[in-house]
Amino acid sequence: MPKNSGRARGATTAAALALGTLLAGCTSPTPASPPPTSAVDDRPVVLTTFTVLQDIAQNVAGEHLVVQSLTKIGSEIHGYEPTPGDVRRAQNADLIVDNGLGLEAWFAAFTRDLDVPTVVASEGVETVAIAGGEAAGRVNPHAWMSPRSAAIYVENIAAAFADLDPAHADAYAANADAYTAELERLDAELTAAVAAVPASQRALVTCEGAFSYLARDAGLGEAYLWPVNAEQQATPRSTGDVIEYVRERGVPAVFCESTVSNEAMLRVTEETDAAYGGTLYVDSLSEPDGPVPTYLDLIEHDIDVIVAGLTGETR
Repeated sequence: MPKNSGRARGATTAAALALGTLLAGCTSPTPASPPPTSAVDDRPVVLTTFTVLQDIAQNVAGEHLVVQSLTKIGSEIHGYEPTPGDVRRAQNADLIVDNGLGLEAWFAAFTRDLDVPTVVASEGVETVAIAGGEAAGRVNPHAWMSPRSAAIYVENIAAAFADLDPAHADAYAANADAYTAELERLDAELTAAVAAVPASQRALVTCEGAFSYLARDAGLGEAYLWPVNAEQQATPRSTGDVIEYVRERGVPAVFCESTVSNEAMLRVTEETDAAYGGTLYVDSLSEPDGPVPTYLDLIEHDIDVIVAGLTGETR
């Protein structure tokens, strides 16, 4: 063994620790490693169930908390199956944030034996019921797709952070106020953009019924091939119903989400005059160099794609 191998290992370890400290201070949409140890970063660790929640929570946390996502970019959150590694990460967290409303069907079993506090981000939102199909009448879980509802997420998260870390409660409140102002800007942008669409074309047709809250806020009609990914995929009947909806209303464009196949929706375009309007994002952010690295980017992207499709300017 070379004489200096021990010294080299020590230098390498020190460099790794320094790099870990630098990375822990970044607000990347999806962390690449498990929660940092106290030897590197002694800030409380917050674990969210998916990347959209992580980004919202990070904006509230600022520099005072380490915020990470349990699931990776591009993951299908509805039917996710936690791993033993996920359990270990959760055990080391100081707080877990989930969406609630039945989105994470696996969450109750996942946290049953964990001695970690949790907060339901959607607590208090005005919910929308699923219309049609076997899931009719159940709550649609995609409330974050409404900037108005997302403001309630921010309020709940800020309160939970203040309880977790009272010393920085004022900072969390200030961050929440600033982020809520951005959400209000997006809400106004959504309303104005849809108002420019001819009334006869204000219909949003998607693979999953994940846009009910956004459609409600914007005054859009809505149809979809299936209500929630965890429940069912497209059936001949649901596809036929959507084809009829598109034909009757002369819907100019239809859309699908980034985490599912658009094959069924392409069949709708083959049977109608509708164009395929493009990919929308719901359950996951993109990589940092992708189209939706943050939640605010996600909403702006979806607004742009929807309006372009409905006005005949499909990308």
